[in-house]
Amino acid sequence: MLTLPRVRRGTAFRTSTRWLRGLWWGGLLAGVAGPVLAQAAPPAPLAPTLALHTCRLKDVEVDARCGVLRRPLDPARPQGVQIDLHVAVLPAVARRRQPDPVVFIAGGPGQSAISLAGPISQLMTRELNRRDVILVDQRGTGQSAPLRCDDDQPTRTLAESMDPAGEQRVLQACRARLQKLPYGDLRQFTTPIAMADLDAVRQALGVARWNVVGASYGTRAALEYQRQFPDRVRRMVLDGVAPADMVLPQSFATGAQAALDAVFDDCAQDPGCHATYPNARAQWQALLNSLPRKVTVAHPFTGQPETFTLTRAMLASLVLPPLYAPLTASALPLAVLQASQGRFEALVGLGMGAMGGGRGLGLATGMHFSVICAEDVPRMKPGGEATLTDFGDFQERLYREACRDWPRGALPPAFYTVPPARAPVLLLSGAVDPATPPVHAERVAQALGPKAVHIVVPNSGHGVMNLGCLRDVVFRFLDEPDDAKAQAQVGADAACAAKMPRPPALLPLLPPTAVSAPQGGAR
Repeated sequence: MLTLPRVRRGTAFRTSTRWLRGLWWGGLLAGVAGPVLAQAAPPAPLAPTLALHTCRLKDVEVDARCGVLRRPLDPARPQGVQIDLHVAVLPAVARRRQPDPVVFIAGGPGQSAISLAGPISQLMTRELNRRDVILVDQRGTGQSAPLRCDDDQPTRTLAESMDPAGEQRVLQACRARLQKLPYGDLRQFTTPIAMADLDAVRQALGVARWNVVGASYGTRAALEYQRQFPDRVRRMVLDGVAPADMVLPQSFATGAQAALDAVFDDCAQDPGCHATYPNARAQWQALLNSLPRKVTVAHPFTGQPETFTLTRAMLASLVLPPLYAPLTASALPLAVLQASQGRFEALVGLGMGAMGGGRGLGLATGMHFSVICAEDVPRMKPGGEATLTDFGDFQERLYREACRDWPRGALPPAFYTVPPARAPVLLLSGAVDPATPPVHAERVAQALGPKAVHIVVPNSGHGVMNLGCLRDVVFRFLDEPDDAKAQAQVGADAACAAKMPRPPALLPLLPPTAVSAPQGGAR
């Protein structure tokens, strides 16, 4: 098994939850695909029943096709309350398009797929030559029975934004408001129900089989779709794998600790970084040990100075978001140095900016909690590894409190299982991903069996499908007509990512001797 990139064939969110809600993308196989299994003929296409009209989507240069599919809120009451699922189709350029489109499942949970139409159209430019790309706003997101809390206000004071008690009050008020909506039964927004919706869209579009691409939480949804409808999947790509048994709020602390340690380790090994920040890890530990403490920080959006008590949980929530991408993580040594000198503007600005400039990622908070409270929180165990990390269990405590009174949907026991794949699956991981580290994809690849291939991209964070040559790797995997060849060529194709560099640490404008001198403490 290689780690640059590592390839394996499977065998038989702030102190408030905004930071976690940021849940988006000789040892090679040597061309050996194993025994070629007989491939069943693809199912016959259905007659389309979903009417589509021409529409324009933000940041998409060409016309799309949009429609609405009515679905029962409660699957057990098909004649009861109905909701509208919003669907958008980015049409293929070629006249003779392939019959199997790509359906993209967004992350979060709580992100609207249609709102990402612009970035997705750029990401899948080559796929759009021959295949339609289908976007469905999962129930609870976008315009599909939205469960929004309108809680992302960039001008909120820093104390309000980072106060757990205040966040709980906002969530409680939001829950009460959402439950008064016509579709306010929050138990009906689980991943299994949403994936039944997704297959209803497939049927309504007259698609026999499609290629399923999921990012972050979208990988959990994609795995659940494959579990329910294995014969409807031609190929699958999972970027940043978050299986159902991952227990999201608890897993973040260990993943974030590994990613932060990698920042300090790489700095110590890089001559330029080490010369500028020789005490980066010690400064971080001293900073943690100094908390809680009163600090004064200029708000990154209003510019007004604000004084509040900074806690370890607040500090951890500021450091977690930059770790998602090595490019933003490269600024952490400088931000930690300045914070150790009593200047927290860089750390606060970096933390808030990495998750959408204080506006989050446009996530539907109500849908987010309907999923996590039903699928993850009941499986959390107290006293886990999180308490041994610098990040502690603050995310776990936040979710326990928020989910205490949140209605929870019922889940089939099989939801937490991963059956062997009947179609080829490509799993992608960033080696220093704090949210979905490679260990989870490795477990999933083992469960999926011989049709799964796992690639770990070095020096990469959360979501790698849009990096360098990885777009071409995904395209070739989806485009190859033969299943065995699609699997066999992935290892060779992915070798292009073997030397993916880590961005160098951000260096200060002043020389190290000047920037390292104490410049005041907490105010």
